[in-house]
Amino acid sequence: MSTPTVTVIDYGMGNLFSVCQALEHVGARVDLTADPAAVAAAERLVLPGVGAFPRGMAELASRGLIEPIHRVAAAERPLLGICLGLQLLATRGEEYVDTPGLDLIAGDTIPVPPEAADGRPHRVPHTGWNAVRPDRHGAWDGTALADVATGSAFYFVHAFHFVPRDPAHRLAVADYDGRELTAAAGRGSILGCQFHPEKSGPAGLGIFRRFMAL
Repeated sequence: MSTPTVTVIDYGMGNLFSVCQALEHVGARVDLTADPAAVAAAERLVLPGVGAFPRGMAELASRGLIEPIHRVAAAERPLLGICLGLQLLATRGEEYVDTPGLDLIAGDTIPVPPEAADGRPHRVPHTGWNAVRPDRHGAWDGTALADVATGSAFYFVHAFHFVPRDPAHRLAVADYDGRELTAAAGRGSILGCQFHPEKSGPAGLGIFRRFMAL
């Protein structure tokens, strides 16, 4: 059996070393690249990201990477967005200025609410370990989340979160002081995780293993 190749997009933003190291740990051959042709030809594509939505889209555009990402999605090859990488899959983002996103999963990247469900102020960004559960029965079937146990904890760092316009595209949620935040969203071969699998121990590595097997 050949070693799976995972292409990781280098667009100047993201926890690239940890993502690549985690993928290699579970047996992937990693191609870290900013080359549009390599991205378009990817067997499996990872869009990482740490930072602001407008800059993320600007960096993708300046490197000519938007159209290649769309080609991978259109060909229904596995595509995984991580943190900002999930948020950029949205139709638009509200961070600083209203900015068009990749529009691969219809939805909006909006601020994490500044208060708990009972009205108490709470910390934003939402940072640290939090339990994740399916948004509905069977939501994880056939996705890279399929082997994750309900209630598994993952590591989050984010001040914005993605809200899909079609509820069927919200796959996982995390409770933050009574506020339900999108933890993962997906459509077809596209999956985005708001948390960082590469920083989430065995549960996160399990997501990468399943992603490689898709």
